[in-house]
Amino acid sequence: MSGRMAGHGTGNGTSRPAAGIGAGSGPGKAAAGSERGAAACTHDAAQAGGSRLLVRDPRPRLRFIVGLFALVYLAVGLKAAWLTLVEEQPARKVVEYKQTLPRPDIVDRNGLMLAADEPRASIFAEPFRMVDVDGALMALLSVLPDLDVPKLRKRLMNRKRKFVWVARKVSPEVEQRIMALEIPGIRIRKEKKRVYPAGRLAAHVIGFTDTENKGIAGLERFLDTRGKLYMASLANASGKDAKPVPLALDARVQHALRDELLKAKEKFRALAAAGLVMDVRTGEILALASLPDFDPNDDDRREALKKDRLNRMTAGVYELGSVIKAVTFAMALEEGTASLNKQYDARFPLKIGRQKIKDYHAKKRWLSVPEIFIYSSNIGTAKMALEVGLEKHWQFLQKVGLTEKLQTELPEAARPLLPRRWSTISSATASFGHGFAVQPLQGAAVIASLVNGGLLIPPTFLKRDEETARALARRVISPATSEKMRYLFRLNAIEGTAKRAAAPGYRVGGKTGTAEKVINGRYSKDNRLTSFIGAFPMDDPKYLILVMLDDPRPLPETHGFATSGWNAVPTAGRVIARIAPLLGVAPKLDTEDAQAELKRWRRLHGKPQSRAAGRTQALREARAAGAQ
Repeated sequence: MSGRMAGHGTGNGTSRPAAGIGAGSGPGKAAAGSERGAAACTHDAAQAGGSRLLVRDPRPRLRFIVGLFALVYLAVGLKAAWLTLVEEQPARKVVEYKQTLPRPDIVDRNGLMLAADEPRASIFAEPFRMVDVDGALMALLSVLPDLDVPKLRKRLMNRKRKFVWVARKVSPEVEQRIMALEIPGIRIRKEKKRVYPAGRLAAHVIGFTDTENKGIAGLERFLDTRGKLYMASLANASGKDAKPVPLALDARVQHALRDELLKAKEKFRALAAAGLVMDVRTGEILALASLPDFDPNDDDRREALKKDRLNRMTAGVYELGSVIKAVTFAMALEEGTASLNKQYDARFPLKIGRQKIKDYHAKKRWLSVPEIFIYSSNIGTAKMALEVGLEKHWQFLQKVGLTEKLQTELPEAARPLLPRRWSTISSATASFGHGFAVQPLQGAAVIASLVNGGLLIPPTFLKRDEETARALARRVISPATSEKMRYLFRLNAIEGTAKRAAAPGYRVGGKTGTAEKVINGRYSKDNRLTSFIGAFPMDDPKYLILVMLDDPRPLPETHGFATSGWNAVPTAGRVIARIAPLLGVAPKLDTEDAQAELKRWRRLHGKPQSRAAGRTQALREARAAGAQ
């Protein structure tokens, strides 16, 4: 009784402190709480020899129960979050994959097949159904010699696996041989494989797809990225089939261009060769080739991914040398600072600070504007640019789009390399194409605007009509300036550095370019990039041609020279002679200039083709392109 009374004390210091409770609960502190009272009661009862009933604190058990419930709720919440945020995502991806639009065929402008889907068999295994894994592997190896046996064996030995790929998209012959083996657990699934009937013909333009038929280069990649909306417009109502993609490309022209580039690359022992043909009225690319190239049908992409296999027309930037002089002439004529009758002093090198600008074949006299063009005078061109002024020069380069990256349907596109600081010397050197590198296709688009009446039309690899092209075009020079530029281009083919490009009767005009390559950070006089850009027929320009050779070597027949006039220019002339009949351009041989061209052509290339012969060859080339 006394023990119990002590347990209910008021904490005034008369009761004994209980074990496990701090002794600091002295006077002035509330010690009458149930915690201390209950502990003191138990302690005193034990000392008094009373009942041995042990009274435990219920709160730890309560905390345990509450914590258990909290863990259960937490587990439920985490599971809900997992189902919502994680497991639904793959489900959405699968749905998107199943709803993928049908991949359309790709055809040239005349309907020739360039890319298509072909049904193929893929081999897979079901390990849980297999009886003898090692025996199965030995049998498969007899048909698939490139099989990675150790890797596949490891997967097949896992009997929990329900699906393992063995080989993807094999040929019909391999499919039949696999089926004849009748291996338990080896099955076949039908898939689609992208095939390219023309092979290497237009590899850089068409591109290729991966194993899952997803485009990873060229127009194939465009269709899966920026061209998705366009691809959707080709699908029919059922969503199972699609209309083919009609390209601007003409397989006949493509074949002629690639063939002549191959010959030139071999003849001049060049590291690479590239070129294109464009319709100056629509911006359509009728042909584009870059050598060395690759076979898009090759499942081993190592060749396609080599550094020297890049598309030099769009994925690389180059100093095009004197080709850019045409842009400077158009600028000066448009600004009114120069005229066809004006002359510039080219007697001495042009000094700017510590730099000297010289001419390759210096005339050391005053030159008229046409003479500066046909003699390709760096001194005269630089003076014309400086006369326009730094600010206006830069503004004109912006106007014609040479300061921004050109983006066509091809994803492989490089940005131009511009001078770090726009100064007097950089303006002077950029005027003749040094210290200023652009995509060759970009340069071609600008030159097209100089001869087509002054309209800069975005290039395209898709078929386009003239009305649509004009809606997309913007004027960069006046028709009057364009007429003067046509005169200069034609004059250069009659009297200047482009004589060897003048296929007789086709009124060719153009500009040559020879740029020293940068080797180990310095310009090398022994390594060069040669180019020619021209148009025909120059009295009413319809088509533009660009030919570029990377580091061609001099030959005895070129008298030790390796500049553009000796390699890129005659190559372009041979291409024009082959493609002009295909494009419906009729030759005119009733002028004095045409007769002079004919004599020169016979001396350089032999007897030219007649138009009928050209058509016969065109038919053979079209058949050859379709058979490749």
